[in-house]
Amino acid sequence: MLTGLDVLVYQNFAPLKGQRIGLVTNQTGLDSTRRRTIDLLAGAPNLRLQAIFSPEHGLAGDAISDVPNGYDTPTGRPVWSLYGPTRRPTPEMLRGITALVYDIQDVGTRYYTYLTTLVYAMEEAARYNIPLFVLDRPNPITGRIVEGPVNDPDLRSFTAPHPIPVRTGLTVGEFARLAAAERQIPVSLTVVPLAGWDRSQWFDQTGLPWANPSPNIRSLTGALLYSGIGLLEGTNLSVGRGTAAPFEIVGAPWIEPNGLAETLSRRGLPGVRFEPVYFTPLSDAYATQQCAGVQLVVTNRNTIRPVTVALALASDLRARHRDQFRPETIQNLLVNRPTMWAFLRNESLERLLAWAELERDNFLKRRAPYLIYR
Repeated sequence: MLTGLDVLVYQNFAPLKGQRIGLVTNQTGLDSTRRRTIDLLAGAPNLRLQAIFSPEHGLAGDAISDVPNGYDTPTGRPVWSLYGPTRRPTPEMLRGITALVYDIQDVGTRYYTYLTTLVYAMEEAARYNIPLFVLDRPNPITGRIVEGPVNDPDLRSFTAPHPIPVRTGLTVGEFARLAAAERQIPVSLTVVPLAGWDRSQWFDQTGLPWANPSPNIRSLTGALLYSGIGLLEGTNLSVGRGTAAPFEIVGAPWIEPNGLAETLSRRGLPGVRFEPVYFTPLSDAYATQQCAGVQLVVTNRNTIRPVTVALALASDLRARHRDQFRPETIQNLLVNRPTMWAFLRNESLERLLAWAELERDNFLKRRAPYLIYR
């Protein structure tokens, strides 16, 4: 299996011949032998790597707040931050650039901000008549499964760039095609596609090297659970940040863990087991305080539905700990009024899922023309 970057290397960079390149990338920009996209473009014939742009978490993928501008030491190229005072490429940043290249590994979840960085790059490329090339990468949690509500179109934000479900079922290249068309962005867009990827494949079936996409996505299981448990981050829960297993454990000092695990287990949700757990985060929510809660053990990654798990967990916490749990900020990432209102009305999980999946068929029809892979 070859990424878009690998394909470009095999093409001897022919689509970029003669261009002065601005590269949007981070630590995930690697070919199948772990060579950096930065170094490959810097050493490529008949083109020049002019500048580098870094998204949230920075070029090394380890920043946890705003990212400063800087330089890439091995190549000496300037690195412009797209996660600081500005989140869009400015005219100063784009000076002298004749083509933008985007090469970042996404995690398949709508509120992961790399998709918004891509939208902003497309919009600014269109504004300054600069062609944009997306070097495609696999959706690590497969392109088959689509889950969760489509965000309300009038509530776009940096974590809700376009009306798509929580678990997108798209590669970044497919998302770029869909967003450019539906937003009518007049960008000259080229997707350099994957070779040999099947929509049903998980990342660990591709043979590609894994690089943590961000500080707290440290495994494929973490990426999978993030597509649901990430919804709970804005509440007064710890989702395992500051521990060795982010998004695999959820808790708070006020939770009674055994009863919560039993209640969740009785729901019979497929693909997951709930175990009571005690843990002490070293940072983030409840740093240095002992928390109690549940550990999510994935028993079948093809049948688990992480958004469903998150809604079930939130519903049971609200029933068991109404005076302590503050769930209202789930809407910050859910961004779907009917589903959130149903939750606040204490509707059953089945009703919540009915609201959440209301626009699923419409989305599947919307995305169909932009799919690249079978």
